[in-house]
Order: sequence, then C-alpha cells, then structure tokens
Amino acid sequence: MRIAVLGAGAIGAYVGAALHRGGADVHLIARGPNLSAIREHGVRVLSERGDFTAHPHATDDPAEVGPVDFVFLGLKAQHYAGCTPLLRPMLGPSTAVIAAQNGIPWWYFHGTGGPHEGHRIESVDPQGAVSRAIPVERAIGCVVYAATELAGPGLVQHIEGTRFSIGEPDGTESQRCLDLQAAMVAGGLRCPLERDLREDIWVKLMGNIVFNPLSALTRSTMVQICRNRSTRDLARTMMAETLEVADRLGVRTGISIDRRLAGAERAGDHRTSTLHDLERNRPMELDVILSAVVELADLTRVEVPTLRAVDSVASLLNARMLDQPEARPTQSAPTGVAGG
Repeated sequence: MRIAVLGAGAIGAYVGAALHRGGADVHLIARGPNLSAIREHGVRVLSERGDFTAHPHATDDPAEVGPVDFVFLGLKAQHYAGCTPLLRPMLGPSTAVIAAQNGIPWWYFHGTGGPHEGHRIESVDPQGAVSRAIPVERAIGCVVYAATELAGPGLVQHIEGTRFSIGEPDGTESQRCLDLQAAMVAGGLRCPLERDLREDIWVKLMGNIVFNPLSALTRSTMVQICRNRSTRDLARTMMAETLEVADRLGVRTGISIDRRLAGAERAGDHRTSTLHDLERNRPMELDVILSAVVELADLTRVEVPTLRAVDSVASLLNARMLDQPEARPTQSAPTGVAGG
C-alpha cells in the first residue's frame, strides 16, 4: 500500500511514521529544515507510549512520488483550496484523500439525503474551490483525537491520544476504509470506522469551537480558560449554542457539556494549534471551526449570539494576521494539524 502524507507537520509526520512502522510504503511531502532533518535522521517520535524513529521517503516534490493509494492531508483546512498543484501528481484513478481537519469538512452535506443534501458551506468551501481541488468522491473523513507538537525539525512530541476516527461521507463501509483502517492499526494507531462520522465531528467541535478562538484571544491554555469563572461560563454558553445547531441538523453527541469541559481541563496547560499559529504569525484555522457553525446556524435558523460575537472578534484578529506579509499562506506551505 502506497501512502503519501501531504504536509509532514506535527500530525502528518506522526501518522506517516506510524504507518511506515506498520509496513506501509510511506512518502512524506515536507519542506525546509523539517525535510532536511527527516532525510538525515528520519521522523523521531517522543511519546510516553514509547519513543521510536521511522525512516520513510521524504521529498518536497510530489511528482517524485507519483500516484498513490491514499493521500493523508496534514495541511490546515485553509490550505485545501490551494493544494491542487501539490496534490495532482499523486492522484491516480482510485486515489483516496484523507482529510484530517478540524471543524466542519467541505463534504459535510454529501450523502446525507436530507433537506440540505449537496449544500455548499461557503465559509468552508468558498465558491466551491475546495470541492474542485478535492472532489468529494475522493474524500475519506477523519477526526483526529491525537495531540502532537513539532518539538523541532523532524522531531514530534506525542502528547496524548492515538485515535483517528474515519468514515465515508455517505456512511457506507467501503473497502478503501477497511484497508486504511488495517494500515493505521498495524502502525499502532486506533482507527475506528464510523458509519456516520458527523457525530465525531461535533464531539470534537464542542472543544475546538471554544478553546481554539478563546486561546488565541486570551493567549491562554485550556486549563486556564476552564478555571477562570468568566471564561468557563462563556465556554459553557458557546458549547450549548453549538449543540443546538447540531441538534437542528439531526446530530446528538451523547456527551454533556460538563463532561467536555472536564476533559478539556484535564488536558492541563495544552496550547491549542490556533494559539501556536498566532504566536508564529500564521493564519488561524477558524473558518471551518467557528464561522462555519455560525453559517450553519443561519441555515437552520438557530440563534447563536455568543458564537456570532466571538466569531466577529476572532475573524478581525485573523484578518489582521493575514494583512501581515509574513503571515500570508502559500500553496507550498504545508503545516501540521495539532490536536487542539
């Protein structure tokens, strides 16, 4: 099985190393010092579950890789629309693309059969740009419950979790998902195959929609947000509004707000990927996490005043980041997807 990882950042390098350890033919697409370090030393993973080093093929030229069975996207969602030049050389007739993104995916209303079947979420798929770059027929959904950080070039710090839930957008149990699941498990990862991944999407979104923007706006860790009375109350309200939107779309998560907050507090001084991006002057992955839910609230006629207010402030902060020349994304700027 040939698997390419486009964007060998924190999550991408971790998954690629695990898959290589499990026997897959893995090709990492990286750049700069990260690429040099991987070529020289391999991907080094530091983890309480056991440190290990893997030596998959690494390159900055997807044409050198050619068509593969699977492409695992380690890019932030805002880079999906511009990834076509990097993705195209690796796509064969049956290549599947694993979209390991936070938030609401562009394929969300594909295969639902409900009143919104085929609806495009503009904040996720502006003018259909993502759908053109990654046709929904190629997409395998993936919800990442692992938290990792790049401790240095080619060096991944695994913080917690090994679960990568996957599923077809239309809810079928496909052979390609079964094959991917087997490869992930062989590499030591948990990979449940879900008949409807949307519940997992909303469970994770309950945390992302709160802690990603609030961590950036307050420069605080998850535990700091949880232990401050005002921000904890704000988090509770944001989660309640999020669950109301999910419920209107027919999704019930089965997890309480108190339980979700307790889990976030146990994460301790974890700095979200959004806070890391802000500190590095990078565009923040907020459209698919926060703006998309506000858009879905409008679609389903749910009042979300708190989410709307936080989205307005966070969007302004992100716009100011994008005004900085060094913060503007490029097509060749793959980044890892951290766990928070």
